[in-house]
Amino acid sequence: MKKIRVLVVDDSIVVRRVVTEELEVQPDIEVAGAASNGRSALEKLAVLNPDLVILDIEMPEMDGLTALSHLRQSHPVTPVIMFSSLTELGAAATLEALSRGASDFFAKPGGSGGLEASRKIIREELVPAIRALCSRKPAVPAAEMPSKTASPLVTPSQTRTRFSSPSATSVARIDLLAIGASTGGPNALAEMFAALPGDLPVPILIVQHMPPMFTQMLAERLTKNSRIPTVEATSDTELRPGRAWIAPGDHHLVIVRDGLKIRTRVHQEPHENACRPAVDPLLRSVASVYKANCLVVILTGMGQDGLRGCEMIRTAGGQILAQDEASSVVWGMPGAVVRAGLADQVLPLSQMAGEVVRRVRFGRV
Repeated sequence: MKKIRVLVVDDSIVVRRVVTEELEVQPDIEVAGAASNGRSALEKLAVLNPDLVILDIEMPEMDGLTALSHLRQSHPVTPVIMFSSLTELGAAATLEALSRGASDFFAKPGGSGGLEASRKIIREELVPAIRALCSRKPAVPAAEMPSKTASPLVTPSQTRTRFSSPSATSVARIDLLAIGASTGGPNALAEMFAALPGDLPVPILIVQHMPPMFTQMLAERLTKNSRIPTVEATSDTELRPGRAWIAPGDHHLVIVRDGLKIRTRVHQEPHENACRPAVDPLLRSVASVYKANCLVVILTGMGQDGLRGCEMIRTAGGQILAQDEASSVVWGMPGAVVRAGLADQVLPLSQMAGEVVRRVRFGRV
């Protein structure tokens, strides 16, 4: 079996050693090389041509952001995982890296237990991400991508094979949009939100798998680059149309009915699908409160978080859109929903906002 060849780039010799040790014990992964700064990494990249790069941000001579920009010019589709400090500065730089083409990120724990915590993250999170990113099909050239006017890749009749609802043939009013995303999600959300109108007449709830600090900065970026004001959710906020709330890092986001009002609630109940925040708790609450009057979008992401929640949405009569494989960084979350027969439509990311607006304004197909 051909092993996945990884280039490890970090100015800390301790981090390079720990990452290398944890990767080398994996039967399907090998460390092709290591570098202590971005300049050295680019030189080794040209010689080694690895399958994936793990890249630090703060390094001497050439930092990770600069190296990433050069790397994307010479290796446009090679997966790059940022492995940066869990600090406010590191969070901001990581989001910038994602916007420049990084595939995923993981935060290095700090403090006295940081080294062992880093090993745990490498084993339980980084290794599965490496496998997922290196197993995806080659990116489809832009000229081969479906046009914005193309027909849906999968029709409702093709996908709704296992689950149906009493309202499946009726026109259901949409009162809420819920979005779930993971790997590749920040960029997918940015593209989708940039295409949404400011007068969208429904509230939006988002679960993006991210640690604390990152979610607040993601909300700020979405607000800055779209017409939808987006904030990190807190408890007891009344939902309002044309606004978006994102689950805060390390907290689940759900909604509850309070008389005639619907309010947010955040909590730290146990992880689900190894995630907190997780998509499933949000979707369960959405199905309970909104019944058939909701629209769910499952974007790119690793794993199957959102699948059980989508089953409840389908049973309640709600509508579900899933991102297609070609435009996903990892087709885990949306792929699980599609394979379960839960998606009304499977769409490239470029068509998602338009379909959301159409369904919100005109109802079901």
